[in-house]
Amino acid sequence: MAANRRFLPEVTAQSLHDTQTRGLDWTLNHAWQGSPVYRARLQEAGWQPGEGLGLEDLGRLPFTTVEDLRQGYPLPLLSVPEEQVVRVHASSGTTGKRKVLAYSEKDIQTWKHMFARCYELAGLTVLDRVQICVGYGLWTAGAGFQLGCEHFGAMAVPVGPGNLEMQLTLLEDFRSTCLCSTASMALLLGEAVEKQGLRDKIALRKCIFGAEAHSPAMRKAFEEKLGLEESFDIAGLTELYGPGTGLECQAHDGLHYWADLFILEILDPATLQPVAPGEVGEMVVTTLCKEAAPLIRYRTRDLTRLLPGDCPCGCSLPRHDRILGRSDDMIIYRGVNIYPGQIAEVLGRFADCSSEYRIVLERSMGKDVMRVEVERARCASADADQALAARVAESLHKALLARVQVRLVDPGSLPRSFGKSRRVVDERGE
Repeated sequence: MAANRRFLPEVTAQSLHDTQTRGLDWTLNHAWQGSPVYRARLQEAGWQPGEGLGLEDLGRLPFTTVEDLRQGYPLPLLSVPEEQVVRVHASSGTTGKRKVLAYSEKDIQTWKHMFARCYELAGLTVLDRVQICVGYGLWTAGAGFQLGCEHFGAMAVPVGPGNLEMQLTLLEDFRSTCLCSTASMALLLGEAVEKQGLRDKIALRKCIFGAEAHSPAMRKAFEEKLGLEESFDIAGLTELYGPGTGLECQAHDGLHYWADLFILEILDPATLQPVAPGEVGEMVVTTLCKEAAPLIRYRTRDLTRLLPGDCPCGCSLPRHDRILGRSDDMIIYRGVNIYPGQIAEVLGRFADCSSEYRIVLERSMGKDVMRVEVERARCASADADQALAARVAESLHKALLARVQVRLVDPGSLPRSFGKSRRVVDERGE
């Protein structure tokens, strides 16, 4: 299998170590020369040009955070002359100035090659037709999926998000074989395909999805409704080129990430020290060849863990687990730290609960109240709602060490989204 791969490299532990060491040295010198911000940070940390650092010395280097991007708006961390910037993309932040990242021509070339690896790892061929249903414009998603698809050689059908009827028409008319979307949109399309009886009229075999945390139940639901052979979780963030920094392979045991292009640390978000092997922590990334806006120990806020051992798919690049949530998505409820993913994991244990849920936080009589609204599975009876809610609430109490209210609602009654679903509604105020 590996011999037929055009984009995925064969690596060894030693070759990766050498690549990362050289790349780290290049990035530090490049950032020092090109960015006054990085130069000041590195000086403060005691690093000087020409000083070679090993990977074991990463802890000496300063962190980069989202605040560095906002404070440097509109072209933060720029490390090349402006005339070398060929494109900008921005994140979909909801507060303050957007996080804008600049790209050189080489950055674009790196990104498209990186993304082509994803299509290759998912087992696509140049005969596949890829319906791209993610955001275009300033966002990196649509541009990344299309750029990588064209470089890989498959047919891109660049629809963008929304317009459900057009999505269904194109699925049928173009016989698209691969869907690229958020998990929420895949579920929305799956429900529409099921409702309109289109399963036998479409040719979807695979789905590449990402951009939001998902539960196994949600994934199983859209796979079944769309009639997929398999689906693939994709990783990525605007700061690190965009989507395509890693993909789940056909072994479906974690996501291979491109360790020849960036260093991945997993740190405790509270202490900023490395976690024990196999433990969950925050992804911190350092780029190895990014020109326009390099990253030095950038805190992504994404939570995952490294997976040990070789993968049976034959890809020699290392793996991390799926993105389990974000360190800044943590809910503080009655003194307990809770992540939405913990709630999704508990709900997934109950066959009579669907994958769709919403967490509502309110304040009543001076106390915080958490209500979990979850859609009843279509095969389940509403007559059992009270008993089911009690069982789910008890399981949540054991998992979270906090009491929450649970309410079963009718299938399809919670809001649907073409993008990321809004899982938490906090109405507690200040």
